Amino acid sequence: MLNKLKSVAKNLLADRRVRNTYNRVTQGVMNAAGSNRVGATVYTGVGFATFNREQYAVVRGRRAYFQNLKRAKQNHVALRRNVHRLEKGLVMQPRRPVFALDYIDETMDFYEVAASQFTAAPDTVDESEMRWAHDVLAMYFDNVNHGNSLVASAFGRYESANERLAFTSETGRVKAPFTHTESHVSDISYEQMLDLAQRRRSVRWFDGRPVPRDLIDKALMVGRQAPSACNRLPYEFRIFDDPDMVKKVAGIPFGTGGYSHQIPAIAVVVGKLDHYFSPRDRHAIYVDSSLATMSFIFGLETLGVSSTIINWPDFEPLEIRMQKELGLDPSERVIMLVAMGFAAPEGGIPFSQKKSIESLRRYNVRR
Repeated sequence: MLNKLKSVAKNLLADRRVRNTYNRVTQGVMNAAGSNRVGATVYTGVGFATFNREQYAVVRGRRAYFQNLKRAKQNHVALRRNVHRLEKGLVMQPRRPVFALDYIDETMDFYEVAASQFTAAPDTVDESEMRWAHDVLAMYFDNVNHGNSLVASAFGRYESANERLAFTSETGRVKAPFTHTESHVSDISYEQMLDLAQRRRSVRWFDGRPVPRDLIDKALMVGRQAPSACNRLPYEFRIFDDPDMVKKVAGIPFGTGGYSHQIPAIAVVVGKLDHYFSPRDRHAIYVDSSLATMSFIFGLETLGVSSTIINWPDFEPLEIRMQKELGLDPSERVIMLVAMGFAAPEGGIPFSQKKSIESLRRYNVRR
């Protein structure tokens, strides 16, 4: 039914008179709706179904965030956020003798929950996250004045929680803040990076060979190093390499007609709104997951695996199909898809001329 509707719409818009009429009507509506916020509110009210899925996802995510505060989870998002806040305080210049008084008690609430879960069932917790929290807190308490009652109380709770853990302060603080001189300087030249960026192209035709999972995981190691607001990493890569499942998933979005049948592997990048307590952060899933995906496909490219980004429009029928196919919670939003495989030697690749640098950047221009 959906494909028939799409076909009818395409045929109608192929007629110049219909297309021109459609454009004139749409322009008139947009002129009225886009003139001020009142007009936009009326328009979004009338177009309720167009925007409601995102609204529901944001609210559903906030609900899950607060429900998860004391639940057993592999990753403790609230703890991650607060530990990263401590890191930023520790690298502040000059560093204040006492800081984080407004959230250190809350941080210990989160740490105690995670420590209890780790003690009871270590395999259910991301151990690297737990060690990072431990080391950053150790550095925090080493560097703040314990004369403050809040700090003293939090330190007591920290030591008590650590009695249940197998960690010690002799971990070397390898997961705590460090200086730039302690990190190694990259030996990758600008010319090498530019060459990688220019060689990477959107490849849609593959030679049929399966993509080894270890190569995908290696590329994901690159992707996860991308910047992320408060180090939340609010995304998940759903990877499919079973041929039947790949065909099902690849056939859902627009834009894959004619080549989806020969994609060897596909990733669905999913943003997780349950990582946020406030709707002000609702766009972070798109920013953070896009940064990670770009790094991921650069990683694939260095391993000889080609890829192409598959756009994902906010279109209700497709959202419903993908939600059912992947079993997504309403708070989980599909950001994009990535097709992966070894490029077919004879496969064509669009040149895709990029904009000039002059048209992409402006210095010190306010308008």
